[in-house]
Amino acid sequence: MFRTLFLALTRNETLKRIFAACPVTRKVMRRFVAGTSWDDAQPVIAGLIEKGIKVTADYLVSDIRKPADVDQTVTAYLEILDRIDQAGWASEVELSVRPSAVGIALRDGEDLAIANVSKIAAKAAQIGTSIIIGTETPAIAARTMRVIQAVRQQHPAVGCIVAANFKRSEADCRTLTAPGSRVAICKGSCRTPAPAVYADHHDVDLSYIRCLKILMDGDGMPLVATHDPVLIEITQELAAHSNRSLKDFEFQMLYGARTIEQERLTDMGYTVRVRVPFGADWYSHATARLTRNPASFKFFMRAAFGLR
Repeated sequence: MFRTLFLALTRNETLKRIFAACPVTRKVMRRFVAGTSWDDAQPVIAGLIEKGIKVTADYLVSDIRKPADVDQTVTAYLEILDRIDQAGWASEVELSVRPSAVGIALRDGEDLAIANVSKIAAKAAQIGTSIIIGTETPAIAARTMRVIQAVRQQHPAVGCIVAANFKRSEADCRTLTAPGSRVAICKGSCRTPAPAVYADHHDVDLSYIRCLKILMDGDGMPLVATHDPVLIEITQELAAHSNRSLKDFEFQMLYGARTIEQERLTDMGYTVRVRVPFGADWYSHATARLTRNPASFKFFMRAAFGLR
């Protein structure tokens, strides 16, 4: 109940500005977001690379409402790729691209998104890295799949994130897994009502496992985005059953989540990739993380009120 109230309050723009300006809020939020710019994120990324952990750079942008916003965001994506190249991190750092940030929800958005994602994917290939695209919401899932398939004709290494709580995800996994493909499966956090998504946590877990089996038995690279210890064990068993080596799939986790587990899996020889978010819209991302994670939410509330 308190998390729901907190989320409702932080959607109020006036309260959002007050919370965002609060030093305590900023301090706690840095557990989940690397900062507001690439310069903030760079030392965080460097620290992960030093530990042998790969990174997905996740640029957080505010709502895209007009074509000029899209152009600005695409330029920012291209500049981030330049910075990755300058740091010599092309083999270690990929870039996450949000469909909503490249215009998919605007008029003629599908064609616009294909053009913009193609431009970003071409730049990524030029410097020797890759991009990965999320499905975001059921409302744009079909359009996102068409964008990915169109872009993959020229750039087959473009990755895709599939949410297990979407009921369409098993079919998407079968469509997307192919030689050279990279498909990530996550649980998903969209709260859109049925019939588009599974509402029960158990149903989501079962969907996750079904999707994971498809990816492990497929010809592409499965990207296993989870912090769930049970799903990590199931992944290891499925990988062994499919005769995949430790480097034939990736574990993916979020910045600030289960850091000891990230290092443990890396030390065991698995490829681990951490999503590092940064950007102007850090507040919305961090509050969403807080409201989905009871332990983090309690930590924030205690810190905000000066409790130990």
